[in-house]
Amino acid sequence: MSEIQFKRHRRLRKSDNLRSMVRETFIRKEDLIYPLFVVEGENIKNPVASMPGVFQISLDYLKSEMDEIVSLGIKSIILFGVPAEKDELGKEAYHDHGIVQKATRFVKEHYPEMVVIADTCLCQYTDHGHCGIVKKGEVVNDPTLNLLAKTAISQAEAGADIIAPSNMMDGFVAAIRKGLDEAGFEDVPIMSYAVKYASSFYGPFRDAAHSSPQFGDRRTYQMDPSNRMEALREAQSDMEEGADFLIVKPALSYLDIIRDVKNEFNAPIVAYNVSGEYSMIKAAAANGWVDEKAMVMEKLLSMKRAGSDLIITYAAKDVARWLSEQN
Repeated sequence: MSEIQFKRHRRLRKSDNLRSMVRETFIRKEDLIYPLFVVEGENIKNPVASMPGVFQISLDYLKSEMDEIVSLGIKSIILFGVPAEKDELGKEAYHDHGIVQKATRFVKEHYPEMVVIADTCLCQYTDHGHCGIVKKGEVVNDPTLNLLAKTAISQAEAGADIIAPSNMMDGFVAAIRKGLDEAGFEDVPIMSYAVKYASSFYGPFRDAAHSSPQFGDRRTYQMDPSNRMEALREAQSDMEEGADFLIVKPALSYLDIIRDVKNEFNAPIVAYNVSGEYSMIKAAAANGWVDEKAMVMEKLLSMKRAGSDLIITYAAKDVARWLSEQN
């Protein structure tokens, strides 16, 4: 044995305290962005069947929800709206009194320190469920940009701290940046869904946001899961157009893309831990097949280790509780 040469890596794993001394990656409450689904109406707290622990809530439930979020130490939320009415142009997305605009005003009035991120898209608001204007059965790019800019401006006017466009139209960041700047919102940053794949992991979200397309799919504007280099081209365009953050969505099956984007661009990277990733663990945990806490924390650590600075996750409240228990 004295002739064998090898390194003793286990020396740094001998105890909990020693392992904590050399730990490289951490999850903090400040890293978490919690999604909220707000709906028109009163006295509504509808559980999303495919997303245990997630609810659609009306504005009268927003205070109790925000009180809990603040008490857990979560610093930022992203708002998704479910309107009472839909039409072919998604007018409720950019109406002054749209549901996201009303929710934003409420949160900023009562919780001014909370960072409010507004999801900027049309799919929840259009009767056809697509993220842009439809003509002759096709989603048209350039006419959609004007509506996206209008939506972003109305959200900024309501008090949104960050605009997060998720539509994947070409030029959407440039159009929104121009619109915000011309409206006097030069200081409002854009958290772009720069790399958004046409993923099978989105199903439960569409139950929550009522955003399923009524015909076809979104493969003409969301990315092909087979492609890697295309992600860098998309992110490069968004950076050149004025994006301040870059989102990669989904996260768990695209950790390689998160690392590529992190290596390439000097901007905060956001991993979107999407609904399917969330619901798989919830379902397995409900059947007693997995340790939910251990699996969720390992999953989020993998996203941080891959290079994400922030994580949008439906598990944010659970994770914040677990982090508090550790302290």
